[in-house]
Parts: sequence; C-alpha cells; structure tokens
Amino acid sequence: MMPSTRQLQPVAQERLSGTRARSKALPPSGAPELAHVGKMAAVQVASSLPCGQPREAPRELSPEQDYGFRRLSARLRALQPDDSTVSRMEIHLLFDQLISENYSEGGGVAPEDVSAVLVRACQLVPLSQNHLVSKVSQLIHHLLYRLQVVVDEQNLDFLLTYTISAIQQYLLGKSGLLMKLSDSAHSDPEVRRAAVHCMANLCLSVPGQPYLEESYQNVCFQAFLTILQSPKSSDMDDITFCMLLQNALKGIQSLLNGGKMRMTETEHLGALLAVLKKAMFHGLPGLNIEMPTVLYPTPLPQYDGRSPVKPQQPEPSAARLSANKKKKHKVKPKKAQQGEKEEEEESSGEVEAVPSLNRGRVNMCGENTWRFSPRGSQSLPVDGDRAAGSEQVWPFASSNWKRASSSESDYSDSEGGMQGKMRSYQAKVRQGALACFLSTIKSIEKKVLYGYWSAFVPDTPELGSPQSVSLMTLTLKDPSPKTRACALQVLSAILEGSKQFLSVAEDTTDHKMAFTPFSVTIASSIRELHRCLLLALVAESSSQTLTQIIKLADQNVNVRVSSLTLLGAIVSTHAPLPEVQLLLQQPCSSGLSSSSSATPHLSTPDCWKKVPAGPSLEEASVSSPKASTEPCWLIRLCISTVVLPKEDSCSGSDAGSSLGSTYEPSPMRLEALQVLAHLAKGYFSMAQLYLMELGEVICKCMGEANPSIQLHGVKLLEELGTGLIQQYKPDSSTAPEQRVPLCVLFRKLFPSLWKMPSENTCKKLLQKRFLSKAASDGHGFNRFSCGCCAVVLTVVMFWTMMLNGPLPRALQSSEHPTLQASACDALSSILPEAFSSLPNDKQILCITMLLGLNDSKNHLVKAATSRALGVYVLFPCLRQDVIFVADTANAILMSLQDKSLNVRAKAAWSLGNLTDTLIVNMDTADPSFQDEFSGLLLLKMLQSAIQASTDKDKVKSNAVRALGNLLHFLQPSHIERPRFAEIIEASIQALISTVVNEAAMKVRWNACYAMGNVFKNPALPLGSAPWTSQAYKALTSVVMSCKNFKVRIRSAAALSIPGKRAQYGSLEQFAQIWNALVTALQKSEDTTDFLEFKYCASLRTHVCQALLHLLSLASASDLPCILETLELNGDMIQSYVLQFLKSGAEGDDPGTVHTPQERDQMVRVALTHIHSVQTLAGDTAKRVIVAFLEGILAVHCDSSGGQVALLGSSDQ
Repeated sequence: MMPSTRQLQPVAQERLSGTRARSKALPPSGAPELAHVGKMAAVQVASSLPCGQPREAPRELSPEQDYGFRRLSARLRALQPDDSTVSRMEIHLLFDQLISENYSEGGGVAPEDVSAVLVRACQLVPLSQNHLVSKVSQLIHHLLYRLQVVVDEQNLDFLLTYTISAIQQYLLGKSGLLMKLSDSAHSDPEVRRAAVHCMANLCLSVPGQPYLEESYQNVCFQAFLTILQSPKSSDMDDITFCMLLQNALKGIQSLLNGGKMRMTETEHLGALLAVLKKAMFHGLPGLNIEMPTVLYPTPLPQYDGRSPVKPQQPEPSAARLSANKKKKHKVKPKKAQQGEKEEEEESSGEVEAVPSLNRGRVNMCGENTWRFSPRGSQSLPVDGDRAAGSEQVWPFASSNWKRASSSESDYSDSEGGMQGKMRSYQAKVRQGALACFLSTIKSIEKKVLYGYWSAFVPDTPELGSPQSVSLMTLTLKDPSPKTRACALQVLSAILEGSKQFLSVAEDTTDHKMAFTPFSVTIASSIRELHRCLLLALVAESSSQTLTQIIKLADQNVNVRVSSLTLLGAIVSTHAPLPEVQLLLQQPCSSGLSSSSSATPHLSTPDCWKKVPAGPSLEEASVSSPKASTEPCWLIRLCISTVVLPKEDSCSGSDAGSSLGSTYEPSPMRLEALQVLAHLAKGYFSMAQLYLMELGEVICKCMGEANPSIQLHGVKLLEELGTGLIQQYKPDSSTAPEQRVPLCVLFRKLFPSLWKMPSENTCKKLLQKRFLSKAASDGHGFNRFSCGCCAVVLTVVMFWTMMLNGPLPRALQSSEHPTLQASACDALSSILPEAFSSLPNDKQILCITMLLGLNDSKNHLVKAATSRALGVYVLFPCLRQDVIFVADTANAILMSLQDKSLNVRAKAAWSLGNLTDTLIVNMDTADPSFQDEFSGLLLLKMLQSAIQASTDKDKVKSNAVRALGNLLHFLQPSHIERPRFAEIIEASIQALISTVVNEAAMKVRWNACYAMGNVFKNPALPLGSAPWTSQAYKALTSVVMSCKNFKVRIRSAAALSIPGKRAQYGSLEQFAQIWNALVTALQKSEDTTDFLEFKYCASLRTHVCQALLHLLSLASASDLPCILETLELNGDMIQSYVLQFLKSGAEGDDPGTVHTPQERDQMVRVALTHIHSVQTLAGDTAKRVIVAFLEGILAVHCDSSGGQVALLGSSDQ
C-alpha cells in the first residue's frame, strides 16, 4: 500500500533541507540536477497547501496550444517502457516539446490530464537513466508551476514516491553525486563538508515515517566511517574539519536512531568504537591520542598511544587576572542568531565561562599519575600502589578544590576570539562523539558491549604504566561542562543493567598469582571508577554535571535532594550493613557544624530537638554497655532538615512550598523523611535512640497543611512501629536489654537531669511519675508495671504522644484518602504489649476509629482498615473479648463483599487471622468464649469463606485457611444442628476442590493445611461421612504427583493427623493411603526443578512420620496390605526410615519431631502396637512387620553406638 501525501511530505522536506541550503556551494556540473531537486521539493509544498489558503487561479490555454498539449500527451501515453536508444530519444524529444510549450495565454487543460501526463512520464523513465530523470523533474516543476494545477492525492503520492527514490539514487547511489563530493580526493573542503552535511540530513528520520532503504544506509555508514577515520588534509582548516567530523557523527547517530541500524559484525562495531573513542578526545587540551583502526573485544585496556604535546608556557598571574576580568562579561547570554552561528555562540559561551572557576590543571602527558594541584590544596596521589603503601588522602578535606582545566590562561587575550571559537567546535565534536556512542550502546546487546568495557571504563594502572584514557578522563579534565555531563550520561548507560556482569568482581589481596583473573580485573575497574567519581564529585562546580554524577536535576536544591536520595539508597540496600552502620556513627563535625544552609545543625534549646550527645551518651544504655550509643549524624541531619527553619534562602528553592521561605523546600523535607523511614526500617537499633525526638517530628509533620508532608510523617510512624514489633517478636535476634533503652523515656520525662541515675532509681522515678498520673486517669501504674517490662514504658509513651497528637485527625481526613489509609497502616503497627498498657480511652479510640472507617467508600481506606482489624484481633488483650471479635467479624464479612479485589484480599487475610484467634481461644482453660460466640455468626463466616474460596488466588489462599480453622473450631453443639450439616459438607467440598485443582501453589498449600485442621476436630464424622473418601483421595493424589514439594509435604502432614484407626475409613481406604505414602517416598527425588531438591529431605521426613503413624494405628486386617508393600519395597522404606532416625526433619514446619529420642519413640510405639494386634494363628504378616521394625531399631542402635533391648515377638 502506497504511503499517503501527509506521510511523505515532511520526510521529503526534512531530507532536502540540507540540499537546498548548500546548493549554491556546489560546482556547476551538479547545479542543474540539484536545482531540479529543489524545485521538486517546492512542488510538493505548493501541491499540498490547505484548501483554505488562497492560491492563484489556473491559467487557460488557447485552442491551438490546448490541441498541442493534447497531441503531445496522447503520444506520450501511447509509448511503452523500452530501454532502447530510439525510445529514449523519442521520450527526450516529447519532454522538450512539453516543456517548450507556451502556457501563458488563454485556453484550458483539465488537471486530471496534467496528472496523467506526469504519472506516465515517471512510469516511462527508470531511475537508472539519470538524464531522463532530470528531464522528468523539469517537466513536473514546469507544468505544475506554470499551470498551477492541484494534483489529486493518489497521483501526488505516486509522484512523491518517485521523486524521493530519484533523489536517493541520484545522491546516494554508489556513484551518486554526494558520494563523489564527499570523497577525500575532492579538492574543495567546503564542498566536501556541505556534501557530508547533506548526507547527514538525508539520514534524519521522522517517527512513524518511512526511512532510507538498507542499501543506502550501508553506503552512508561506510562514507561517514571513512571520513572519521581519515586524517585532516593539509588544505582544510581546523574549524572546517571539526564541522566535517560533526556532520559525520550526526549522520551515524541518525542511522543508529532512526534506521535502527544494528552492529552485528565485529569489524564494523570495532571500527566504529575506535573512531568514536578518538573523536571523544578531539581537541582536548593537553591530550592527543592515537587509536588503532579497529577495537576488538578484550578484558584488558587496548593500546591508545599519546602523541607528545608541547608544554604550555605559564603566564604571569597579573595577566591571568586581567584575562579573567575581561572574560567574565562574556558569560552573559546574547540574543541568538540564525543557523550555525547560533550554535557556535552557545558553545563558545559555555567554554568561556570556565576560566572563572579558578581551576587547576591535570598533567596527563607522559606521566604515570594524575595530580590535581589547585590553589590551597594538596596533591592527590593516584598511582596504582596508593592503597597498599601510603596513607590514603580523601578529597573531602578542602572545599576550595576545583576541577583541573587547561582553559585558563592557555591562550593570550589577543587570540582569545579565534581560540575560543576553535575550542567551541572541538567541544562540539567531543559531544557529538559521545551522543553517537550513546546511540551505539542502545543499538547493541549488553553482552557484546562487555567485551569493550576496558576501552571506556577506567582501570587501576599498573606500577610504572600510564593511566589509560577513558570516559572518566573527560569527566575529570574536559573544560566544557556539557561534555562532562555527556560523558557521565554515556557511563551511566554502560553501567545500566550490568549488575550481573559486575557481580563476578572479586577483590583479593593475593598479589603473587601467576596471572590476573578476570574477576580481579573487574574489581580493580570498579574500585578505580568509584575513586574517579569521588574526585569528580568534589571537584565539580557545574550543577548540570553534578546532576549526572548523582542522578540529579539542574538546580542546587535538587542536588541536595538527590544527595539525600543517594544516602537513602545506601541505607536501604541490604540493610543493615556493618560498614554502613560504622559510617553513620562517625563524628560529623566537619559536615554538620558548618553554618551552611545546606546542612543545618541542631542548635535550638528545645528539649525534643536535642539529639543524644556528649557524656550522657556513654550511659544511654543502662543495662548493656555494648549497645550502640553513638549518635547518627544522618538522623540528626534529616531531623534538622524537616523541622528547623533554614538559615538563609537557597538557590532553586521550591516556590510552591506551603511554608514559603521559613523551612527548607518541600522536596528536601520529603526526601529527609524518606531517609528517616529507611533508617527506621534498616537500622532501627540506631533510630530507637531518637524515638521520642522522631515522635515529635512525626507530630509536627502530621500537623502541617501540606498533605505530602503529612503522608511521609505517617509513613515514618509506620516504619518505627514495625521496628518496635520486630524487636519484641519471639524469634527476634535483639536481646531484651538492647531494645528501646530506658534512657529515651527518661530524657523525655526528665529533661533537666542530664546525668543518668542507676536503673533502680530510674524505675522508681518513672513509677512515681506514672503513679501521680494514675490518680487523675484512674487506671493506675499497675497496668504499666504488670503488663510489660520497664522498657515498654517508652513505647507506651511514644504511642500516647501519637494518639494525643494529630494522628486521630489524620484518620478522619476524608478529603485525603491516601493519608487516611496510611494512618490506618500506622495504627496497625502498634506494639501489642504497648497497646494493652495504653489508657482505656486510647484503646477505645483506636478500635472505634477502625470500625468506623471500615464503612468508607474509598477502597484504599477500606483495605487498610480491614488489614488493621486483622492485626488487632490477634492482640492478647483483645482476642478473648467476644464483643470485639464479633464486631470485627461482621466488619470483615462486609468487606469480603466489596467490589475491589484489594479490599477482598485484605479482608480474607483478616478473616484468616480472626479464625486463628478462635483456635487460640480453644486452648484456654476458660470455655466461656466458645460458649458465648454466636453460632449464627459462625454460619455466616462459613458461608462467606466458601464464597471467597472461588475468588481470585489472592482471596482464595486465605479463604481456605479460614475454612479449615472454622471447621476445626466447630463444637459438637454446632455440628448437631441440622442447618450446619449442609454448610459443613459445602465447606469440605470447597477445600477438596481447591486441593486437587491446578491453582497457585500457595493456595493448594493452604488448602492442605486447612484439611489437616479439619482432621483435628474429633466432633466431625471423619471416617464415616461420605466426604471422607474424597478428602483422602485428594490428599493422596497430591502427595504422589504434585510438582511442588511444599504442597506434598503439607499433604503428608495432613494424612498423619487423624488419631484413630476408624477415622481412616475402610480397609481399602487405609490401603490406598498407605500405598500412596510408599509411592511418595519412592518419588521423593523425582523432580526436574532444581529449586525443589532442597525440600526432598523434608518430604521424606513427613512421609516416614505418616507411615509410622499408620503402623501405630493399623488393625489386623490392615497387616496383609502392609506386608505386601514391605515385600516389594522393604529395603527402600528401611533405608529412608533409618535416615529419618539419624538426621530427623529439616525445615521449620510446626509439629516436626526434632529430638532423636522422639524419633526413636515413634518406631517403638509402632512396634509396640503391632505386637498388641491380635491375629489368627499362622498369620505371618505380623511376624514380618515386627521383624522389619526390630531390624530398623537394631541397625539404628548399632550405627549410633548404643544398645537397645528389643521387644520379643508375640509368639514368645
């Protein structure tokens, strides 16, 4: 299908722009053809004017001339395509006659006739006949221009397609005009440059429009590559040569971007990378490298020789000062001019702004080190052995250190204009090379780029070897800020997605190896890259380049924001890291004590703003002197950034901040709150020292009018609450004495006492304080001292402060549902031990707020509320409250009917937690809860859980968990009621269906776990009910064939739960279960998934437990079946049971037998039971099974070195 006019028009205009611009500079031999090309472009514009635009009326022809046109057009249409000489002459003659006709007087020609003539002319002339193509171009222009004919869209599309193809063939063919003019043998350098400029423009693309054919792309690419590889000719000046290189780089970049050109051949890619690396350093002061023709993939730096550069003569300081004074006014922006002059002035201004930076120099020619030697700073050694021998010098010691540059005083004032222009063009070449390299990176695969890593990424130089040039050379030495930023952008593109490649790095201290492993080379490169980036970060004064160094925007406040972002990324990666914790505890006098507004320090006398410091910190932890008490400078910085007024205004301040200029800009405060949240999550042992101060920060943030500040304050509260909960978990690695220190609460209550008393004195003072408070609120200190230990008092005080502050208001801010939802999440992170110690009114406040918000119309708020209720229902102080549990159940059941999947998923999770509470309450000595809990509510919960078990997997996984718990909780009084019979049947069928269906493995695991809970209820008719066989069939099918071993394990565990032989059903049912377990034992290693192998041992453990459990319950009629399997697979079963006795279970599955005595006892119980089974005389099954078990015990005792007294046989 032919493209439309609107598609081809912009492409033709864009590709021809360069041709029209440079046509005057071409020699006479090419002028007529290019003139026709320009005319054709004008025709395309004129023919597609909007219909509303006025245009000249068509001119009419006289009858004689009309007859002449019709006669000639008829002859032309009668011709057939023929490549003979006679045919070409006839066509040429007809074209001349049509062009020579006088169309200036009256008469008329139909527009469709003109279109037909032009289309036929194009059909008769193949593109290979250059002279006739030129004639066709003249004819198209002449007829359309003179007659002012409007061509219909279909014919115009055909004419445009033909002319574009003609242009491509005429200009870009192997013998095309541009190929000849761009050749290095052409005598006129300006014509050569113009031709390359035209080629680059022809390679431009418009998104969604047709592009150059592949053959022309290859021709242009080879031409551009040849230009970049060729040295400067003697007759070409430096500026023209720079423009030539720019155009060639622009053309290659257009081919890579628009044409999606792929570098598949190593030679082409290596040649391109070689010229790009050379062009990257074109004109760089003090550096002149020579590159090989082709770069090849290698893990080692390739040769890049350096030509000697004549050392520059130093100038007197007075001349330097005068030069600086004269140059400063040039930084002011001027009104831009047209064309290339505008670009030239922009770049010139950019370079001329550099001398005012007072930079030093970097001497890179013929030296083994780079030394930055600005005024007022010491030299920094960078040689390869700097880390091994001498003391490391960090670049953070002097703030006056500026980037080294050769732009200052390199040129005299008289020649500054020409030299500045030259530097401008050279910088453009380097920037063009970097932009082209960036496009190259995007057009090749990462694994291919890794082979050229060493050519562009710095590496630690060997002793006595020069530092190889790399992208960091530009970052550290280039005088143009834009070029430095481009180099960093390219470096970022190289590093992006290279985590797997860099993960092979291995730093080693063994320097005596015969060769250097690739992993050590990569580690050395990474280390050198970090070092260079630190140098660049310290020396850089351009905010644009700082943006690229630390992924920032171009304003100072954003530099600070992104610095905090970088710190947040450090403290949130694989936290907690001991080296990061050590750095956070380092003294920070050089950073935080300065008067700079960028790092405001805490100097207010307010108590809550004081961070633990000085001598009092040594006693911050009364119980454990080993606890970390050093203040965290980052927490101090973030607190001051959030709450303290800024000392002076910063450039780039946030004009949209609701606080105006009083506080730091909102982005700074938001990022500081995020960093505090990261620290609370990953380094809570340090954040807990500031618990009360952070509480004040949270209250201040939630009291502001900015919803974003409020939201981030609530997020910080949630992280702090979660950290407190993690500390008090039974499996927490935090020792009790290292939890929230008592000093945090003591300093809050007694700010005037800076000397910490003894622990007993501290407790007495706190007790006295709370006793005085108890007289007014009526709940007494007993609640504190009996309900939790002394350190929980701090957490209680913290949450009391939150509930007395703006948290309830945030929970009620219906105009900000996201804030409401986050406040619900924060309220659910309260420590259970602290909640039970809160005043009654605060407990009631929390519960009432959550139950009320469950009716919210916003799905975010409703989901967060459902989850919070699911957390509260597990609190020890609430789970036996029948009224609260019932209210929570009703709220959850309502949320299970919500349209939002997220709300239903959270509600199902909470329903599972609520049913866990029911099971926990069954184990209490007081049966009042079971008696008082509503049977009707149980019925509703079962019905809702059955319905939820058919929902999405996110809902289904917790719905089946709830079903198992509810069926376990049912009392005989419930089961006896007729209306429960049907719902019990439906519940079990829902579980069976979930077990056997191909659902998510987590769902099936929960279903098997729930089935095991069902088997734990002795009141259910397990064994006699019709659903018994279906339930066992589902579990045995899973234990034998499920692909996921965790599901198999849970199924085997469920099969070992029934405690009576009658619960296993008939003889056939028992035999089916036994045989399935034996088969599962045989297939315990049959898997193709490597990840499942680690669960093989755990599966065998559970299967062996189930087999021994069945043996301990087997009846006389079951023995023949057992005997049959022992005869077939006795050796296999014995080996696995012995392995079970020796090593036990693996994993943390509940109910697993861990001790050797317990495992041994299981075999003895089974042996004792088989001995006690009454069988008929002459029955050999019992004897064989007894001998089998005794043999297992004997082998086990022999292998363990112990002695065992075996029971005699039943005959004895």
